[in-house]
Amino acid sequence: MTRDPMCALVTGGSAGLGAAAVSWLQAREFDVVVLDQDRPWSEKAAVDFVHCDLASRTQLDNVIPKLIAAGPYDLVFLNAGINATGKFEAQEAQTHIDIMRVNAEAPMVIAARLLEAKAIRTGGAVVFVSSLSHFTGYPGAASYAASKDALAVYAKSMRQYAKSRGVTLTVAFPGPLKTDHAERHAPEGADASKRMEPDQAADLILTDACAGRRTSIPGKPNRFIAIVGRLFPKSATALMRHLIYSRLKP
Repeated sequence: MTRDPMCALVTGGSAGLGAAAVSWLQAREFDVVVLDQDRPWSEKAAVDFVHCDLASRTQLDNVIPKLIAAGPYDLVFLNAGINATGKFEAQEAQTHIDIMRVNAEAPMVIAARLLEAKAIRTGGAVVFVSSLSHFTGYPGAASYAASKDALAVYAKSMRQYAKSRGVTLTVAFPGPLKTDHAERHAPEGADASKRMEPDQAADLILTDACAGRRTSIPGKPNRFIAIVGRLFPKSATALMRHLIYSRLKP
């Protein structure tokens, strides 16, 4: 008796960390479903593509049956995210709403619906991609930080329920990556050479997820920052304000 091929779902899998996760999974013979607003950047990415603008709850609700039907999954990588930097009061209200919908509401809804429908196999794993800002704050991107913090709290609250379904939950806290997304929202003069390659981050995060670890902080420098943030939260946030907020363009 042969086992069905392993299957994974990746949100935001068309570029950046999501695309790196797709490559990692395909190298290990996973069939991959990508949920994104844009098609995968590489034509070589042989994936099942599902279009959705996650800022629209209507679109999300409409594609949930497709996601369930494409399973069951061995791994779900909830990575899609958007950002906006600058003074909080200077940003449109809709910007804050969209960030919360894409970064927090969408992964929460997808995880809940897949677990409810038993569309994640026993022994499977769900990864919520949060942010290193969870430990330091993110002055200049308050809604982004809030949305990513929400994922960490949600996973903590859902962990026992997921365990009852034989599914582990991992929360990943990556730092800045060498992606177009990070470049767009970085302060002027930021040193991109210090950012982690998305392939490296994906490898570390998915290795932790497959090992059943609850938390993944990819890379020693990021783990150091997380420790400093835990021990000296005010100082860490003040440093982030100096490094990021004070250098953002008006």
